[in-house]
Amino acid sequence: MATYLEFIQQNEERDGVRFSWNVWPSSRLEATRMVVPLACLLTPLKERLDLPPVQYEPVLCSRPTCKAVLNPLCQVDYRARLWACNFCFQRNQFPPAYAGISEVNQPAELMPQFSTIEYIVQRGPQMPLIFLYVVDTCLEEEDLQALKESLQMSLSLLPADALVGLITFGRMIQVHELSCEGISKSYVFRGTKDLTAKQIQDMLGLSRPAVPVQQGRPLQTPEQPGISSRFLQPVHKIDMNLTDLLGELQRDPWPVTQGKRPLLALSIAVGLLEGTFPNTGARIMLFTGGPPTQGPGMVVGDELKTPIRSWHDIEKDNARFMKKATKHYETLANRTAANGHCIDIYACALDQTGLLEMKCCANLTGGHMVMGDSFNTSLFKQTFQRVFNKGFNGEFRMAFGASLDVKTSRELKIAGAIGPCISLNAKGPCVSENELGIGGTSQWKICSLDPSTTLAIYFEVVNQHNAPIPQGGRGAVQFVTQYQHSSTQKRIRVTTIARNWADAQSQLQHIEAAFDQEAAAVLMARLGVYRAESEEGPDVLRWLDRQLIRL
Repeated sequence: MATYLEFIQQNEERDGVRFSWNVWPSSRLEATRMVVPLACLLTPLKERLDLPPVQYEPVLCSRPTCKAVLNPLCQVDYRARLWACNFCFQRNQFPPAYAGISEVNQPAELMPQFSTIEYIVQRGPQMPLIFLYVVDTCLEEEDLQALKESLQMSLSLLPADALVGLITFGRMIQVHELSCEGISKSYVFRGTKDLTAKQIQDMLGLSRPAVPVQQGRPLQTPEQPGISSRFLQPVHKIDMNLTDLLGELQRDPWPVTQGKRPLLALSIAVGLLEGTFPNTGARIMLFTGGPPTQGPGMVVGDELKTPIRSWHDIEKDNARFMKKATKHYETLANRTAANGHCIDIYACALDQTGLLEMKCCANLTGGHMVMGDSFNTSLFKQTFQRVFNKGFNGEFRMAFGASLDVKTSRELKIAGAIGPCISLNAKGPCVSENELGIGGTSQWKICSLDPSTTLAIYFEVVNQHNAPIPQGGRGAVQFVTQYQHSSTQKRIRVTTIARNWADAQSQLQHIEAAFDQEAAAVLMARLGVYRAESEEGPDVLRWLDRQLIRL
């Protein structure tokens, strides 16, 4: 018999899941006495050398409120070609493709070793990956030169069919047209005015008659190359042009105080992608060398004699631009996340750059946030290069536009999730009224993820104390992650796990032995940090202390 330590390790390596409790208390009352909630850390794209994707679509439960995926925990009647869903107990017919199924001829998804399985979905168009560079030109000459070299280098690392775009900003914002050979052409915006998404799209000529947009399909058809191609072009077509354009970038020529620059560039980037490729995997990569000093997202005034807000100012509610700027970036981040795009922020400056106000842009969209002193340091150069690293199979370690759907057996409900995600507001019978983290839903959107992206999922045991679970009963959870692979394929990864129920009064030693203290520490820390965002620091510390004492 393997020890619980080995069991936990094997499950993490196979399924990318770690639970706080690996034997579950069988009633709501017992679960609340455990102090640490029943929760798990899920790494949706955990790297596996032995997990080749299968080239067919998953078989779903026919009950509209369930739609769980066929898995090794399902009861199968091979003679009648029927399977019973282990979540809602609905009996389902196998599709015609499974006609040859038998005890000795099972599909992969019924084999116990495939508790995690990945499907390649063939339907729908394959969309290219999109990278939109947003570059600050109010940098010192040396810094700007180093940044230009890093960006030129990155072009050679992108997939050949990836679409790439360029926006530069100083006193003015320039959206560069990349379809013009031989001449540089750009659209110029002032950075002081707050523009709506529609105004930005009208000015860039992206407005179209209203047509229904299919999931993952841009507003253009292959027969009529859309106007979006003026700003976003395949790398293999404009590699030389863009390399030259980046090489010719100059420091902002406008006579402004060093550090005076708007960050409306970010909302122009969001508006551009929103109008051209909604619901498609895209990265907005922002490179900034100072705080925004104009426009709706300004963090500090443009006079150098005015110091940027300090921690004392924030603590005493004395930072005059902070609330307005934070609200602006939150609106921007929510718009970006709703379209499945992500924002990376590379802030390299000796002074602050307003990351506190902007943090929601990376948090809600799953983007990277990198701080450094200068773009001319190995810290920035190596970090930026690692974004384009490839895995053992030669594929990029990044995925886009993911959605996570969690299904539970009827004794459990989902309380919420904490991680780089937004709620998809999917109400259902397995959603708890008591929220922990981003709750009130069983589905979340994750705009960008890699093999190390980990979410905390919190559950609530709802089984009543007076309705005991039969001896040997097991609870189950299924995680269904749909995402756009870096090869542009649409994939679905399904992980189905089960754990034993135990009566805390007679089998407490079993529950205690199966406690994963490392996972519990991380899950409680995430909960504490999440609460600290909206509650007073001392209150959160007192809550943590009380929980530890009770435990």
